[in-house]
Amino acid sequence: MEDRQTLSLAALADPTRRAILARLASGEATVSELRQPFAMSQPAISKHLKVLEAAGLIEAGRAGQRRPRRLNAEALDETLAWFHQLRRLREGLLREEKG
Repeated sequence: MEDRQTLSLAALADPTRRAILARLASGEATVSELRQPFAMSQPAISKHLKVLEAAGLIEAGRAGQRRPRRLNAEALDETLAWFHQLRRLREGLLREEKG
């Protein structure tokens, strides 16, 4: 079983999934709403959503018959923290090279 960080980074590697996350940053949306800007079938967009859900980056809610998706900000923050840590390590290496 892969850890959440690995799943998150793999999910973020795809531009369609990054675009879906960007859309969900402005609020929850249904599969149909998320599909609109893309030239792909509903099953194809659903596969992208499953990858994002498996990574913990989005969650499915329930509103009557609808199952809107929403961003899981906590999981995204964990991934961003990893990138910030990597940046700090890189900046430290640059300072050592210059000093």
